[in-house]
Amino acid sequence: MKIETIQPDSSTLPDLPELPQLRGVFVTATDTEVGKTFIAGGICRSLRNAGIVAEPFKPVASGCPKIRGSRYSEDAAFLAHMADTDRPMDEIVPVRLGPALAPNVAARFSRTTIDLPAIFDAYRRLDGSDAVVVEGVGGLLCPLTDEFSVLDFAVATGLPMVIVARPNLGTINHTLLTIRAAQAAGIDVVGVIVNRYEIDPKLSDEEAVQKGDAVLAMHTNPGEIRVLGGVPLLALVPDDPASSVADGTLGRDAQFAIDTVDWPSILTR
Repeated sequence: MKIETIQPDSSTLPDLPELPQLRGVFVTATDTEVGKTFIAGGICRSLRNAGIVAEPFKPVASGCPKIRGSRYSEDAAFLAHMADTDRPMDEIVPVRLGPALAPNVAARFSRTTIDLPAIFDAYRRLDGSDAVVVEGVGGLLCPLTDEFSVLDFAVATGLPMVIVARPNLGTINHTLLTIRAAQAAGIDVVGVIVNRYEIDPKLSDEEAVQKGDAVLAMHTNPGEIRVLGGVPLLALVPDDPASSVADGTLGRDAQFAIDTVDWPSILTR
């Protein structure tokens, strides 16, 4: 079933900035803590291995401790390592906040404001890059400010989108809602990656039934998302214990799953 793209009512949209239309991909997720940083970093590495220099970008990060007077983002450090870039943290994640909250709420409790022009200027400096891999914040409708969301920023970039989903019960609803919201805004959703997949992809229906409802849900969810969402299932990325944002590592099995996607072709959409 193909979900029809609905053109949004422009009168309800915030003013979008004029951003360069770069080659790349926008990585969002169905929720926070789904592992989109791992996927974004893995895409950067896949593209580098294919001879394409991919620069990472994340507009805002929260939950950033202050170290030597500056907010430190583990996500930014991980993305920089995976992309093998020497760009400074201020350019990879231009806004970093202390409280681990939605950006607009984190800014409110930090008694500061989200500097949207600084985000847009940092993104404009990527003009001329071979490719960009943009990682969103939380889910697609996560507010950056009270008036401007991750979805708004994604629309402004014009990049094709990959949605990272969790594998267990409830993910069908969350993923289909994210697909519909993105497509209703006119975004090209290239597919879904199911992350932290904990069972053998070759498991049969009969074997899954014998292992109980939790395993059966994980076994059947990817197919339901593909059929009902009307977009490709790009990869099942295993829950790899060798992966750690803090340690700057992505396990070999996780990277292999990400590498199975034809990322250079996605960049040409």
